[in-house]
Amino acid sequence: MTAPDPLLLSLNTATVRAQWTMDQIVEGCTRHGIRGIAPWRDQVAHAGLIATAQRVREHGLVVTGYCRGGMFPAVDAAGRRAARDDNRRAVDEALALGARCLVLVVGGLPKDAAGRPVSKDLAGARAMVRDGIAELLEYARPAGMPLAIEPLHPMYAADRACINTLAQANDVCDELAPEDDGALGVVIDVYHVWWDPHLAREIARAGAHKRLLAHHLCDWLVPTTDLLNDRGMMGDGVIDLPRIRQWMEAAGYRGFHEVEIFSTRWWKTDPDVVLDTCVRRYRDVT
Repeated sequence: MTAPDPLLLSLNTATVRAQWTMDQIVEGCTRHGIRGIAPWRDQVAHAGLIATAQRVREHGLVVTGYCRGGMFPAVDAAGRRAARDDNRRAVDEALALGARCLVLVVGGLPKDAAGRPVSKDLAGARAMVRDGIAELLEYARPAGMPLAIEPLHPMYAADRACINTLAQANDVCDELAPEDDGALGVVIDVYHVWWDPHLAREIARAGAHKRLLAHHLCDWLVPTTDLLNDRGMMGDGVIDLPRIRQWMEAAGYRGFHEVEIFSTRWWKTDPDVVLDTCVRRYRDVT
């Protein structure tokens, strides 16, 4: 297959969040010829929303996604209202940044104030997610901000996201946005979906409805020493990255390919070395 387009490389700011400020990340992307950037809300809040939007525009970067909205399940109605309000703020921030989509990490089982699950009702949590997305879609669609559901690996079902397969995400899209207007779609993060025996079929299904909104790159290490913060650089693990890109492109995806690596190892590395490695590995192994 053809090599990836170097102009379609994007950097998720989590990849160097431990080493650089938002301003430094923007400058680093420019210095390394990376045209896309996907900021996280806490980093933007620290740097300032208006200042970040201005810096991104000055450097000619494309905001390929904004991380993140979601976390819909809550123990009571007040918690669900708080999630609704926070997600609306996330939509407004994404619009201010000119993001191509707002990424939704939907949340797991409802938790108490200390972060402990207070329910074992996974079906109930998924119902709250469905209702939360439906309500947020009513706010985001008129504003023109696409919502991108990111299915997370099943190990996160209780904690971070109870949508765990691309089929589940596609089902939600079918129910809530059958008109295929681009208002609701999916994120294909290879770390979370590479293992799915139905991945090719579900990517094609999403592509047929114009729902492929983002593609996140990293690798799965064997062994993995930390389920959150031990992602691999592309080429260091077991994911068949070229094959997944081929499926994406065959399904009509023409967007950016965003490197998102949560890794204590890479967070200890010179960030210029990290970005240089991202550029080379994107070119050579994806």
